Amino acid sequence: MAYYQEHEKFHIALDSIIFGYDEEGRELKVLLLKRKFEPAKGEWSLMGGFLKSDESVNNAAKRILNQLTGLSDVYMEQLYAFGEPDRDPGDRIVSIAYFALIRINASDLELVKSYGAIWMPIYALPQLIFDHSSMISMALRKLQIRARTQPIGFELLPDKFTLPQLQGLYEAIYSKTFDKRNFRKKLLLMDLLEKLDEKEKQTSRKGAWYYRFDQKKYEDLLTRGFNFEL
Repeated sequence: MAYYQEHEKFHIALDSIIFGYDEEGRELKVLLLKRKFEPAKGEWSLMGGFLKSDESVNNAAKRILNQLTGLSDVYMEQLYAFGEPDRDPGDRIVSIAYFALIRINASDLELVKSYGAIWMPIYALPQLIFDHSSMISMALRKLQIRARTQPIGFELLPDKFTLPQLQGLYEAIYSKTFDKRNFRKKLLLMDLLEKLDEKEKQTSRKGAWYYRFDQKKYEDLLTRGFNFEL
């Protein structure tokens, strides 16, 4: 028996705001591509596609991201449902937006390039289709909130990193400069970083110690009421 016949039907889209950190340029970037179908074919767009009848929205978001970029095992979080009636000139479409965080490395650069995607600086983006600029603005605000209250920023760094690298990341996220002494003092007092017996010596003769984020210790502290606040 068919139900809901009296209700209108429309499409569900999934769009992903994929943030990556360019350590060399100390820039937060977003992954974009040129849209391959009408309307707005050939214009800059986020990663997006449509929900299939036999999949969940979370699985659809992961599938679309993999199909468009080749990337998998990416941290993704549902952001917001964009549903203005006229947001897409092609049809009545509700878009469920996700934001994702990945570590940009050489293999990722080549992989996404082979799919026709490109990393662009968050603060120097081109004109985007529909409401995709609003999606990015909302995702950036959510990232900034998360990075201040949760150790989400570590998703954008290698497994081992220096304190200058970590500070560079947070300065890129917030587009501001942090006081070096205060930033390091706050982080080290949390006791969530494991100091390694190894230094990074490419950027200075003296070198900076490598650290690793201790996920297990963080989870243990959470159960005791710990608050990550940077």
